Amino acid sequence: MNVNSRIGSKKMELPPHEGSVLSVVDMHTGGEPLRIILSGYPEVKGEGVLSKRRYVREHLDYLRRVLMFEPRGHYDMYGALVVESEIPEADLGVLFMHNEGYSTMCGHAVIALGRFAVDYKLVQEPRSPETQVNIHCPCGLVKAFVEYSNGKTGGVRFHSVPAFAFATDVIVAVPGHDEVTVDISYGGAFYAFVSAERFGLDINKSKTRDLVDAATAVTNSVKSQVKLHHPTSEDLAFLYGTILTDGKDAYSQEPTANMCVFADAQVDRSPTGSGVTARVALQYHKGLIQLNQTRTFQSGATGSLFTGKAVQDTTCGDFKAVVVEVAGRAHYTGVASFVQESDDKLKLGFLLK
Repeated sequence: MNVNSRIGSKKMELPPHEGSVLSVVDMHTGGEPLRIILSGYPEVKGEGVLSKRRYVREHLDYLRRVLMFEPRGHYDMYGALVVESEIPEADLGVLFMHNEGYSTMCGHAVIALGRFAVDYKLVQEPRSPETQVNIHCPCGLVKAFVEYSNGKTGGVRFHSVPAFAFATDVIVAVPGHDEVTVDISYGGAFYAFVSAERFGLDINKSKTRDLVDAATAVTNSVKSQVKLHHPTSEDLAFLYGTILTDGKDAYSQEPTANMCVFADAQVDRSPTGSGVTARVALQYHKGLIQLNQTRTFQSGATGSLFTGKAVQDTTCGDFKAVVVEVAGRAHYTGVASFVQESDDKLKLGFLLK
């Protein structure tokens, strides 16, 4: 029997280790990874999802680094920790994590978690043609609708929390680029929006590093020069990143491309679900699209597609807001169990920048 046969004939076993085993399911939505943590986390304390977010940031952040950073992850890894929700109608609560910390909303993760929740029986009774999954994100309750037929899940659409244009035509001084005019919009997280052409770049053809550098410069400038606020919680009042676009904001049946650079210069491979939400809210605010007018959004990184449309007028504090529907498709890539050895000097993870 050759070595491959001997290995294949043995039951898969965990290697020697100390401490808990971190078990995960890996998925991707439009190329953007999602590592869903099944088990191995200590108890996450807190009365609500936002307080749980604060708790993991203050007490359990080393586990984010273990799972997101190398050697188990990479610079652009993204994760989701399922937690209990204080909202009775929620099927699950979730905390999102990335290379810098914890976000308040993640659309690509909601799309993946919708499939996951049905497949892993976190909802009681799947229904055809769609099963509703209520996901309590730090920004609020997000309703996902999962295609379900003959026992199989498919595409997912979700309805956002109230999304709104925070400010338009904001002038910020960006080192190396003089004054730059940006729009700021909220889709569960705050983003700055600006056309890549402003920096002499093409969202589909320019080098990723050049796009990242431009977006990061904008993010840093907006953070230092613009004071954000959110009507319901100061925990939500921070700029998550900058989205560079192709400038095609007027309605068209042709896809419009964008690239989101968020957290610590992390690049979203998908069209960015919360970014699409914020961009639709911005276009609706400017009168460029109407209710139930669907647009297609393309990732400048991978070419993957989401659709988005404004479906309902609403308010968020004093802001005129809109509920946005975003749709996409997620896929499974594998399962894993991660361990730590006490003599491993790199067991807590590292990043190369």
